[in-house]
Amino acid sequence: MKYIDLRSDTVTKPTQAMRDAMYIAPVGDDVFSDDETMNELEALVAKKLGKEAGVFVPSGTFSNQLSLFTHCNQGDEVIVDQNAHIVQHESGASPVISSVQLFTLESKQGIWDLEKLQRVIKRRTLSTTETKLICVENTYNGTVLPLEYMEKVYAIAKQHGIPVHLDGARIFNAATALNVEVSEIAQYADTVSVCLSKALGAPAGTVLVGPKEFIDKARLKRKIMGGGMRQVGILAAAGKIAVEVMSKRLSIDHENAAYMETLLREIPGVTIDETQRDINMVFFDIEDERKYHLHEYLLENGVKILEYEGAFRFVTHFDVNKEEIKKAIDFVKEFFS
Repeated sequence: MKYIDLRSDTVTKPTQAMRDAMYIAPVGDDVFSDDETMNELEALVAKKLGKEAGVFVPSGTFSNQLSLFTHCNQGDEVIVDQNAHIVQHESGASPVISSVQLFTLESKQGIWDLEKLQRVIKRRTLSTTETKLICVENTYNGTVLPLEYMEKVYAIAKQHGIPVHLDGARIFNAATALNVEVSEIAQYADTVSVCLSKALGAPAGTVLVGPKEFIDKARLKRKIMGGGMRQVGILAAAGKIAVEVMSKRLSIDHENAAYMETLLREIPGVTIDETQRDINMVFFDIEDERKYHLHEYLLENGVKILEYEGAFRFVTHFDVNKEEIKKAIDFVKEFFS
């Protein structure tokens, strides 16, 4: 059975163009930095984001943790949003890999009280650690942070001599929503993590970009973490198409999410979380106790969603078209009717 999969944009399959490019990709040994295709991908992503250099890693978690591991020493403090991916979805990796202390700052959909941010930045004393990194996330779930806000956070960080790391897993979605180049977002961070295997459709991989000196150091740290890979030009070939081609079609996913939202609003009791409707995601809830079993009913009918956890999140992507979206939401209507 071919499922309609609305769980995430991570479920996208490589396009035929990606598969063809992977088959013929020139490869080398990336630990020796002589994989031609990988070198091209890293340079491409760095240039797109206005940074000096990049390094490829297997996943977004790896990239974020590599950034912390490279920026910080044991016992240093990292300020991060309380609901950030680094905190909530990376298996507690930060204290294990970097031995850093995470200071989780409460936000309103990714937007901090900047006066409070100023107050919580620490300088080393006999009794306190020192803030060595500030991490922001854009997109923040389904919300795109304004450039003006990112500029203010960056200015505060520079005032204190602290670097900023941007978890930009879906930065191309953010740029699409803001109608800007990704470099305009990335300019307000020293290092950026860019995922290729979500909405961009590559089978695997994330690129961490930043200053050349930082990336050189990160390559050593990557090896320590077990991320030194060999003939990964095969993955880089797909990654290049993800960046050069798939990034340009994300508006379609956003439009399909808007279409899905319209259909969901026709169901009595559905409430859309409008604060998270900037990209290819629809977060919603419904006043009906049967919602805890919706995922089981949809799976029986060929639709995959995440189980209810305080809200539903349906995600559009390259492998789901409008007709399939309507079919899936018709099943939702049928279940609650």
